[in-house]
Amino acid sequence: MNPTDNPAYELLHETALKAPCSSGVYLWRNDEQTVIYVGKAKNLRNRLSSYFSGERTIKTKLLILNAVSIEYITTANEYEAFILENNLIKRHSPRYNIQLKDGKSYPVLKITNEDFPRVIKARSARKDGSILYGPYPDVTALDSFIEAIHKIYPLRHCRTLKNRSAPCMYYHIGRCKSPCTGKIDKDTYSEYIEEIKNLLEGKGDESISSLTAKMKEAAAEMNFEKAARIRDGIKALSVMQNQNIVEGFTDEDADYIGFYRDGELVSFTVLKMRGGKIIARDNYPLISLSDDQELAGEFAAGYYTDKSDIPPRIFVPKKGGDDDTPSLIARYIESAFGQGISVTTPENSENGEGRRHSAILDMAAHNAHEDIIRRLRERGDVPAMEELMTLLSLPNMPRRIEGFDIAHIGGKFPVASLISFLDGNPDKKNYRTFRLKTTDGIIDDFASMKEATARRYTRVANGEAEKPDLIVIDGGIGQVNAVDEIISSLGLSIPIAGLAKRDEEIWLPHAKKPICLPRRSDALRLMQRVRDETHRFATSRNQELRTKENTESAFALLPHVGEKREKILLKKFVTMEKLSESPESEIAESLHIRAGDAADILVAAKEISRKREESRKQRKAEIDGITEGKTEYEPILESFLGGAESRVADSGNGESK
Repeated sequence: MNPTDNPAYELLHETALKAPCSSGVYLWRNDEQTVIYVGKAKNLRNRLSSYFSGERTIKTKLLILNAVSIEYITTANEYEAFILENNLIKRHSPRYNIQLKDGKSYPVLKITNEDFPRVIKARSARKDGSILYGPYPDVTALDSFIEAIHKIYPLRHCRTLKNRSAPCMYYHIGRCKSPCTGKIDKDTYSEYIEEIKNLLEGKGDESISSLTAKMKEAAAEMNFEKAARIRDGIKALSVMQNQNIVEGFTDEDADYIGFYRDGELVSFTVLKMRGGKIIARDNYPLISLSDDQELAGEFAAGYYTDKSDIPPRIFVPKKGGDDDTPSLIARYIESAFGQGISVTTPENSENGEGRRHSAILDMAAHNAHEDIIRRLRERGDVPAMEELMTLLSLPNMPRRIEGFDIAHIGGKFPVASLISFLDGNPDKKNYRTFRLKTTDGIIDDFASMKEATARRYTRVANGEAEKPDLIVIDGGIGQVNAVDEIISSLGLSIPIAGLAKRDEEIWLPHAKKPICLPRRSDALRLMQRVRDETHRFATSRNQELRTKENTESAFALLPHVGEKREKILLKKFVTMEKLSESPESEIAESLHIRAGDAADILVAAKEISRKREESRKQRKAEIDGITEGKTEYEPILESFLGGAESRVADSGNGESK
């Protein structure tokens, strides 16, 4: 019994490896599209990948042998995955879940429908007028919350409220106001209940602030036991504010329509709530150039074709201030099926439930986004590459695109990022960073681009690296021409295009005007993805260098400078160059030292700055030598290339030497 005998094994394995790293629920289906297993995961990719590695149990082998596909539903957190998994197991009764899942119901918090309500834990959700919250998979957290409530609020504990002549023990220990003896009126008691309800419904900031004040007051009075008790209550209340969105107690039937678009690609996700529980998710991949405000209406008109499938409520996202999509969908369904329904956005729904509806709609949009990512990965973004080839008159489809960007802070820690896209998707194993040397301490993006591309494409010219089909520069005509000088001087022929952030214009070398593409252009979308990734990668590396500088400052090399004086100099002068240009008296005054010591520091700073400037000029001359044709490129760059660029993953921990 070898799972690899399954013809769909490779597809299943690939699906697992490409799953998102978010929490969610996954469903295995057989060739009849029957759900044979439902599971939950804190990290979908890690969990699904585990089925294809290590020792497998007999059950796992059978599962893989009988499956033909895996699908997943992402959730906001593992907490919601608990509930959704439970609902789906009850709905589908998967074959391979039977021995592991008991189909239990999770407990709920119940505020009873009585004159003086109790706050209790319950397993059943009977409709007796009580207010229900949850369900909560973490039973311990629920118990801690209820215990904290009873410590903080003097609520009744007795199962049956009877008229008594004397209060019980709970009154004497301050845990109940004894409504059974009339020692508290209904209005005062109701204030406690309203405060608890507001907290559970997500409006508990004031309650927590009040409790925090009580905790501080108790601590000031040296009543540390009470302060600790209130502190524990705040912790429990904070945990319980993370409400579950995939199951409620309204017995409501509703559809939540979310979508995500990337250029002309659009994916819709419909989450179906029946009986107050999300029981299904439908994904629909589309291609459309319609505006966002038109998409939901167009989709609904094609989606709802059977009256029996139309729920009484439909939720759609709001796109713009004048979006009348809800009313259009409602009118369409009424005219087509003679059925009046409520179509709304969460902003228009009732306050208490509005936040929950909005969270479910966000969950639908997140799943639609994941579907877009999958589609782009599977198709390789061919339409965008084909459009780029036509618009830029490229000799072939740009399967390999390399992008560059520069990041620095006032000229400090200049870094160039090189990112690579293959078939329209990030190829992170071929990311690089360059710690720039000719522009350290000065602001010159053109020179920075020259250095980075010279260092990269010298290796290409020497046959030591693969030549890309297109170079994308984060910048305008100036940066593009600077890079073109380097590429031409190296004797290479590689198309270059720059994307200017301001108006999203595409610049080609020596062009008199830019190429302006429509907002929905696939080609523009791909270039934006490359540009944004280069910026993100360069910025992250620059931040790492700044952090390193904070712990390894060059000021520590100066005479008479220890840890405290190093921090003062770093804060006051920022760079060694600025320190070297400052008067001796300012250094002495800043550090509260003698004039002789300040003079020693100034001399050392000037020497360090002089050596840096000489090194910078030398390397700049080497770069200029390439474009001016004064010498061959191989020996020029050998001194600072160090033989190779660094190979870094997405973490950006390396750089070229």
